[in-house]
Amino acid sequence: MSATAVHSLWTTAATAADPISKIDAPKIEYGQLSPTLIILGAGLIGVLVEAFVPRKSRYYAQVFVSAVALCAAFAAVVALAADGYGTTKAHIAAMGAIAVDGPALFLQGVILLSGLVGLFTFAERRLDPEAHGNRVDSFAAQGASVPGSDSEKAAIKAGFTTTEVFPLLLFAVAGMLVFPSANDLLTLFVALEVFSLPLYLLCALARRKRLLSQEAAVKYFLLGAFASAFTLFGIALLYGYAGSMSYSTIAQVVDGSITNINPALADTMGNDALLLIGGAMIVMGLLFKVGAVPFHMWTPDVYQGAPTPVTGFMAAATKVAAFGALLRLLYVVLPGLRWDWRPVMWGVAIITMLGGAIVAITQTDIKRLLAYSSIAHAGFILAGVIATTRDGVSSVLFYLGAYSFVTIGAFAVVTLVRDAGGEATHLSKWAGLGRRSPLVAAVFAVFLLSFAGIPLTAGFAGKFAVFKAAAAGGAAPLVVVGVLSSAIAAFFYIRVIVLMFFSEPRPDGPTVAVPSPLTMATIGVAVAATLVLGVAPQYFLHLANQAGVFVR
Repeated sequence: MSATAVHSLWTTAATAADPISKIDAPKIEYGQLSPTLIILGAGLIGVLVEAFVPRKSRYYAQVFVSAVALCAAFAAVVALAADGYGTTKAHIAAMGAIAVDGPALFLQGVILLSGLVGLFTFAERRLDPEAHGNRVDSFAAQGASVPGSDSEKAAIKAGFTTTEVFPLLLFAVAGMLVFPSANDLLTLFVALEVFSLPLYLLCALARRKRLLSQEAAVKYFLLGAFASAFTLFGIALLYGYAGSMSYSTIAQVVDGSITNINPALADTMGNDALLLIGGAMIVMGLLFKVGAVPFHMWTPDVYQGAPTPVTGFMAAATKVAAFGALLRLLYVVLPGLRWDWRPVMWGVAIITMLGGAIVAITQTDIKRLLAYSSIAHAGFILAGVIATTRDGVSSVLFYLGAYSFVTIGAFAVVTLVRDAGGEATHLSKWAGLGRRSPLVAAVFAVFLLSFAGIPLTAGFAGKFAVFKAAAAGGAAPLVVVGVLSSAIAAFFYIRVIVLMFFSEPRPDGPTVAVPSPLTMATIGVAVAATLVLGVAPQYFLHLANQAGVFVR
């Protein structure tokens, strides 16, 4: 058959079926997706700034673009919430890919505020002494240079700074905004990669202790890639089970209410082995991001090795995004499997609470101590997830909001305590800090008391809300374990406070650097949030309660 004949066959077949008229243009609600689009747009502008703005002006341009974008995106979230998209107008946007509802908007607001206060610590340039007449920040002068090489020395002498960290921060925030609002498995996975890859890079860019930082980044990347592979394989199995990536369709297949079955997938649809293994794999990927035991191995090493501003931002915002995605998966996609996943989550929550609290006692590095503390907090938040009630959702939302500010504030204080080698993170060096710098030690003590869940702090209000929801949801034994873990955790928080205020300062001890208004603003906002959410949490609990309903 000649080529022309074949060509005419193709064209006639196409004309007969006339598929052109059947392709519908995608319907995208740009206004409702505006927070994410603003951050992505600003990230792209940041890339162009790197390419076209002279090196001397890049830092100021990047900080300005990033701060304006985060504020504008937060304003967009508030406007959407005020317009009723968190309650009465909650719906599925972007052709089924994104949910615009209360939990999504609440978590997006928390992520954007965390990003903004995290940005201030990224931009801090007064803590280290000037190098060759140039101010320096926490990041390597030139990320591509081999640690200790001539090119690195030349970059430091020339006063280079790695301003790429600001667009990387924005891209990470953009992925985190989509992650808790994703309404199909493919969007979930794309968002996971969009926020993970910038974090892998940011972890490798510490100015001091470059090799430790690069080691941390490699560990995070390898284990993160492993967890992503589990997630992707789970997505493939769930697609085989339900014949769809959409959360609502999978939920319908799980509870047996689906009507239109795809004949090509009729044989595998409803195969419970695919559902159980696929669901378990996706949950494993999310528990890795949360830092729950036994998927926590990366947390202490990465928290210790990464630049401290990155650690603070990552510890707060990643948890918020990952718990949001976990809640949506368990409450929207797999509520019909509640009797299967609840016992497993009970076990994970118990070993996470106890494991994080007990291992933290043995730590001698302040960043590793805060890392194990964050693992214990992941267990406390899981108690709220297990409640499977509306109160459970709202208590988790409130806890995430309270926890994120305390965490960023605590790591911002860690950046201030310095010796000749940079940050003095060994606990022995913090002895007598309360006598040398009473204000800094008092602020850190407030954060530690909040982590411990002492009354009149945000940590107490969050723990009380989570444990109350768990008890009401029939998980009273879990609350008992949670209270025991809190008591164990209180021991090492109080130990640090005693070390700071009741020990003699060492003559060769560290100094407390005087920060610029940027870090002062971060610490001030964190202290204010810790005390306000602790003393008068009612308004914010009500806000979280209003935002506690997922759209299906």
